[in-house]
Amino acid sequence: MRKSLIVALALVIVTTGAFAQVRTPRPSPNATLTQTVGLTDITIKYSRPGVKGRAIWGGLVPYDQVWRTGANEATTITFSDDVTINGQKLAKGTYAFFTVPSKDQWSLVFNKQGEQWGAFNYDQSQDALRFNVKPETADFREWMGFEIPEMTTDTAKIVLRWEKVAVPFTVDTNTTAKTLKSLKDAMQPDWRTPYQAASFAFDNKGVASDQELSDWLNKSLSVGENTSNLWLKARWLQRLGKTAEAKAAAEKAISVATPAQKALADTIKTTIATW
Repeated sequence: MRKSLIVALALVIVTTGAFAQVRTPRPSPNATLTQTVGLTDITIKYSRPGVKGRAIWGGLVPYDQVWRTGANEATTITFSDDVTINGQKLAKGTYAFFTVPSKDQWSLVFNKQGEQWGAFNYDQSQDALRFNVKPETADFREWMGFEIPEMTTDTAKIVLRWEKVAVPFTVDTNTTAKTLKSLKDAMQPDWRTPYQAASFAFDNKGVASDQELSDWLNKSLSVGENTSNLWLKARWLQRLGKTAEAKAAAEKAISVATPAQKALADTIKTTIATW
């Protein structure tokens, strides 16, 4: 009898341990959206509830109450640099992203207490930023999610989608201005840094004045002419409509090309043949 009891207890222990190790899926699975905008990383972590035939707005998600913007833990959003959201400044960091839905207007809340379960311990005094937006009618989405349908070097339009509602807001990373400032601050007596500044301005037309671009390019050339800065000079002159001078600069760029720059020299030859 005693031996049988010991065996039975052992089986219970083994069976209980086995069940304790079994994982089951969450009804609202975890999701992460990560996007680099310019030089700024934006990461949104959330749980995705499904409609599942339920009435969502004014039902499962009550109107005029703080919502965790998802399920399970409060949704968080992290910015690696300072940003501007819908025209209002927000310091870099991780925030709990709460919302207060209503029929005609939503309040979007970035709360300093990033790690919390739901909105049960929401403390309005910890809000770093709060503003209102207009919800939009959209195509049906079974699973709640975040999307970035529009993006530039500086901005990203982020949209919360669920059921037939879309809630957009815009994050401005101010990347162009930050990059230009960094390049100006880092100017050293070598050809590379002013060349980088001039090249950035050339590739992103309108971010700097023509005079600034010319000054940076001339500073690079004054330190030492090479294929890279001479080719940039040629393309800049061509953009200004000075084709003859542009071709002369391009020919010079080809003449000083190193063996390692043969591919670049060939590209220059092909390009100027079209001028």
